[in-house]
Amino acid sequence: MIDNWNELKDIQPQVYRMLQNSLMKGRLAHAYLFEGEKATGKKEASIILAKSLFCEVDNLQEVPCNKCTNCRRIDNENHPDVHVIEPDGLSIKKEQIQYLQEEFSKKGVESSKKIYILVSADKMTVQAANSLLKFLEEPQSDTLAILITEQSQRIIPTILSRCQLISFQPLTSSILVKQLMERGIEETTASIVAELTNQLDEAIQISSDDWFAQAQRKVLKLYEAVNQDNLKALIFLQEEWFNHFKEKEQIDLGLDLLLLIYKDLLYIQLDKQEEILFKNIQTQLERYALQYAQRKLASDMEKILEAKRRLLSNTNPQLVLEQLVLNLQEGSSFV
Repeated sequence: MIDNWNELKDIQPQVYRMLQNSLMKGRLAHAYLFEGEKATGKKEASIILAKSLFCEVDNLQEVPCNKCTNCRRIDNENHPDVHVIEPDGLSIKKEQIQYLQEEFSKKGVESSKKIYILVSADKMTVQAANSLLKFLEEPQSDTLAILITEQSQRIIPTILSRCQLISFQPLTSSILVKQLMERGIEETTASIVAELTNQLDEAIQISSDDWFAQAQRKVLKLYEAVNQDNLKALIFLQEEWFNHFKEKEQIDLGLDLLLLIYKDLLYIQLDKQEEILFKNIQTQLERYALQYAQRKLASDMEKILEAKRRLLSNTNPQLVLEQLVLNLQEGSSFV
């Protein structure tokens, strides 16, 4: 959970600079649209900004303190002058915006400032969007609106034109690895997971799942079986692979892991040791890399990508994996 400016700076440096500059100069816009992919820090940034405006610490360099009464109440979403609106079911309804308008027509309970944060603003109904537009057209002084969306193209143009757009970039692999390691996740696992997703919450979930730890071992065993003989690899699919990778999404992730093993073999051949992900089995992979011609390695990686495409096109998963095993064994010599 990102809860201060320094942590935001680590993952969204451009957003940090824009908001900090406006905050320091006292030139915040009346309305912002925070847009970007899921789990890029949009809601966290809105909460940090709200806490910075209400924090009881006087020194701007030290806000938010995350300790004072106001900071804690904002974190708990019970500050009377900070309102967080989220979809009621599948949408944000007109009644929710009207409630917001009623609240904001009243004098600030504890100060003149009022902040409202609309999460998933693209899910407003037409009626809700029209009500919000009237609200934005006549902004009250000391009122700050923050709209959050993953799909800015679904926000009506008249609302877009009244908001300052702040774009949140997808997390880079290096930032994601750092974030995961700070949460106690081992470096090899963090590096592998960062290649599978750029979303922090999903990465944390994958990393802490025992299923994923077992999945890595199963994928390595599949690779070893493929490089032994046809029958052993096919038996492994039936006895172990399909008992663990039961859903199509799980099989797809398994193929991603298999592809990463082949990429590591390529990095070893190219002497790019710093790029290797499976550092815990690097010695083992170095032995395997000696058995491959680069052309065969590139061909096998393309075969895995083709299997992923076939899986997405609703081809029977068992047929996809069996065909992949046979394709990977083409041109191999078994000892």
